[in-house]
Amino acid sequence: MPVTTSFPGIYILELPSNAHTIAAAPTSIAVFVGYSHPFKTKHPGVPIELFSFADYEREFGGFIESDILDPTLPFAVNQFFLNGGTDAVVVGMVPGRYFDEATSPPTDKGPVVAGTVDLNGSIKFTAQEPTDRTPITIAIDNVQTATPTVGDITVTYGSQQEIFRKVTLDSTKPDFLQSRINSTSALVTVAPDPTYPANLTKESGNINVAAPAGSNGVFNVADYGTVFQADNALDKWPLFNILVTPGVTDGVVLAEAVAFAERKLAFYIMDPPATSVADQGAGATWIGNYPALAPQSQNAALYFPYLQSGDPATGAAVTLPPSGSVAGIFARTDTARGVWKAPAGIETTILNTTGVMPANVLTDQQHGVLNNLGIDCLRSFPGVGTVVFGARTTVYPNTALRTQWGYVPVRRMALFIEQTLKVNLTWVVFEPNDEPLWIAIRTTIEGFMLSLFNQGAFAGSKPSEAFQVKCDSSTTTPDDVNNGIVNIVVAFAPLKPAEFVVIKIAQLAGQAQA
Repeated sequence: MPVTTSFPGIYILELPSNAHTIAAAPTSIAVFVGYSHPFKTKHPGVPIELFSFADYEREFGGFIESDILDPTLPFAVNQFFLNGGTDAVVVGMVPGRYFDEATSPPTDKGPVVAGTVDLNGSIKFTAQEPTDRTPITIAIDNVQTATPTVGDITVTYGSQQEIFRKVTLDSTKPDFLQSRINSTSALVTVAPDPTYPANLTKESGNINVAAPAGSNGVFNVADYGTVFQADNALDKWPLFNILVTPGVTDGVVLAEAVAFAERKLAFYIMDPPATSVADQGAGATWIGNYPALAPQSQNAALYFPYLQSGDPATGAAVTLPPSGSVAGIFARTDTARGVWKAPAGIETTILNTTGVMPANVLTDQQHGVLNNLGIDCLRSFPGVGTVVFGARTTVYPNTALRTQWGYVPVRRMALFIEQTLKVNLTWVVFEPNDEPLWIAIRTTIEGFMLSLFNQGAFAGSKPSEAFQVKCDSSTTTPDDVNNGIVNIVVAFAPLKPAEFVVIKIAQLAGQAQA
């Protein structure tokens, strides 16, 4: 407010700061989705926040002893808390069938029937600008037999790649393939036509979906699809950082989970098939074959192999998928070092395990092969225990994406910054879109980024080398202002893990012999 002047002298007016405080977003709230106890789950399909395994037992009934129902979820949640996790959100699903058909009648849901669907026969792809002879490949994957039919489409042209997840052939839907791709793709246009142009490479995207062997139809892809649907309960959960579907390796579910994680700015921890092995001579069960079947995403990582542990309820030996333990390691590392530190190395000793499965104890050579495939391995070392010894995302084999998002801590750091700014910049909405606002935005974000720099979160010896924040007339044009848009550019220099330590040893010539 203005100062009322009456006498000659100095008047002091305190002005409010134009900077706003930014509170860092959490980094290790983990969502678990899976089948829980069919008779003791209080709220099936509803996200429940838990802070201990005792909370899980109260809400979902604890460990399950069953030859029919997959008991993986409670073990994964228990491993999360034992290994450093403190905040979990669990969506416990009650399976539609949890009886053995040989002794009991099935309930209303049966097993998912195996089938093949091919979107290719009804679509024509045309290159936007075929300027050379480099082929454009169209991959159609993760096709679902639901109505309407949906699937993922990947368009690749040299080092360029576009991914369109969960598009549909139903023209009444907002994700209609033709409108989704034609409105955003710089590589292709599409139209309903069974003919493919000669300059396109057609890649069949057939998917077979079936209940896992020995499960008697308990597993149902649709159960997971319901959880990950837009506007469902989990989609409305305000914020989480890690997504886990313990023990699930079905291609359709993985695609659903990856798409959901990308939409929610979260990171997905994937499990390998329980039957996969480290021996490259094992044929189809070699774990190196699996990345080709799992979706590639900068927001996902695949960990191998399964772990050995004991059943707290019976004392019997059990094998556990790694995702629950790894999620706990993520949380422990975030607390001790920060989200910018790779959740891997000798600090990441996994608790409540006797080691990896004996058949999957890796040699350095085997580890090297899997490392280049983007598979993060668990290793056991004398005097250390079993640790996470890999920190690559599933896009690492993709040379076009490797440089930016090939490492888990780099991607998680970016997601952390994105979530933090998304939550803390709501005050900007409806403010006058001009220089005073832009200065306030820059001041606010620079203060937050400087605090991260002081914690050692970025590469660079000084702030100007570590991060940049731009919000001015160069990022927000007059047309943007007229359209109510303010553009903010935040760049940072990430810390990348030192994977390979090279020691050079030389003798000094001409030294006297003792």
